Amino acid sequence: MNEAARKLAAIAPADQHYREAPNNIEAEQALLGAILVNNDAYYRVSDFLKPIHLYEPLHRKIFEVAGDIIRMGKTANPVTIKSFVPADEKVGDMTVAQYLARLAVEAVSIINAEDYGRAIYDLALRRALITIGEDMVNIAYDAPLDMPPQAQIEDTERRLFELAENGRYDGGFQSFNDAVALAIDMAAVAKERDGGLSGISTGIHSLDSKMGGLQRSDLIVLAGRPGMGKTSLATNIAYNIAAAYEGEVQADGSMKAKNGGVVGFYSLEMSSEQLATRIISEQTEVSSSKIRRGDINDADFEKLVACSMMMQKVPLYIDQTGGISIAQLSARARRLKRQRGLDVLVVDYVQLMTGSGKSNENRVQEITQITTGLKALGKELNVPIIALSQLSRAVESRDDKRPQLSDLRESGSIEQDADVVLFVFREEYYVKNQEPRDPNDPKYGEWEALFDRVKGTADVIIAKQRHGPTGTVKLAFQSEFTRFADLADPSFTQYEEH
Repeated sequence: MNEAARKLAAIAPADQHYREAPNNIEAEQALLGAILVNNDAYYRVSDFLKPIHLYEPLHRKIFEVAGDIIRMGKTANPVTIKSFVPADEKVGDMTVAQYLARLAVEAVSIINAEDYGRAIYDLALRRALITIGEDMVNIAYDAPLDMPPQAQIEDTERRLFELAENGRYDGGFQSFNDAVALAIDMAAVAKERDGGLSGISTGIHSLDSKMGGLQRSDLIVLAGRPGMGKTSLATNIAYNIAAAYEGEVQADGSMKAKNGGVVGFYSLEMSSEQLATRIISEQTEVSSSKIRRGDINDADFEKLVACSMMMQKVPLYIDQTGGISIAQLSARARRLKRQRGLDVLVVDYVQLMTGSGKSNENRVQEITQITTGLKALGKELNVPIIALSQLSRAVESRDDKRPQLSDLRESGSIEQDADVVLFVFREEYYVKNQEPRDPNDPKYGEWEALFDRVKGTADVIIAKQRHGPTGTVKLAFQSEFTRFADLADPSFTQYEEH
């Protein structure tokens, strides 16, 4: 025995067998036989089983050809299929034609076709898991420059999540009866939920009445010029939802939100401490500027401590990573949903994100990639995503400062991909800047009257809503506490646009 043989023998003893990828050739033969005998068996598995899921290459070819023939309205049997498979290929001591005939002869009942299909599919998933694991190990050993460890982790998480989501037998068409049952279930949930909403309540009743709450899988764009309070509104909504969280144990042991929800907040602009300060100020009615300066008395400090104790139980999770890419954001959102649950996602804000493509892409293409990715993520996780966005400076050059859809900055894809577009507009901000310098100016009285009318109010303009009305909701805004709320005085409804 030469040296190479001795080394091989040492690595793999003669009595040790190599591991074969998970497969079940007999199940594949039984399924193909059932299809060849009765083509209806194909429709029992075609919704989830594809040729690639079969282990044996010849079986893949037979399944693919049979599917093509059946979809054309013709009969797939050993005679019609043999013309489309390699005639000279041998299966043991049989030709392919003889093998097809044997499959049909030994076919089992059509009743078992779906069970065989599921067994084959499950084995394909296990092989896919092995592939992901092998790729992960090999890439980690190679240490390529274009894939640092963090990028590899995110890519592996993405592939595993896709496998988990796609590795199911459901999907495809459903009967209208099933769709009606789902609609009735949604109505029943809305009836039981606080406020009687089909979606998740924002905690601001006048906004909920227009939107019906935040609908799952919707991309909700919240836009405004700097100083309008879009981050404050997003923070208010996020905390309201998290504070109202009430879980309900499902039959499988998992938790589902009965009211409120688990919230993930990507704060690309502010640190988590700044965000927490805003929320504490809103809840305790202690000015955020005083909190930052430490200009608080003992009573205020006791309120802060009591509030912080209460907030420890609130399921609000903050990621303060700056310049995060859409791929990183998606990976972390999937991880949060898997580990803690997830009902609402907030991104502050879109223009501070980066795309996952090449660096030479222009900014419009990058924003398009980001908004498309956010919309896809919302559908994938089945959660509403509130994405904040800046508006272009064109607003400032107009006499009427109220924003329009055309003001969305850098890409029309934001308007296109969004299910709902909300604009935050505070006329108080602009009126305050127009104050006459001379209090004796004849126009000062007019300005003062206008300022008194708009002071402490904000408009949330619903500029687009796929499943509901557009219009304007007037809210109260307390700038010192960065808090939006329903107006206590109903007389302000005269300013609401319908």
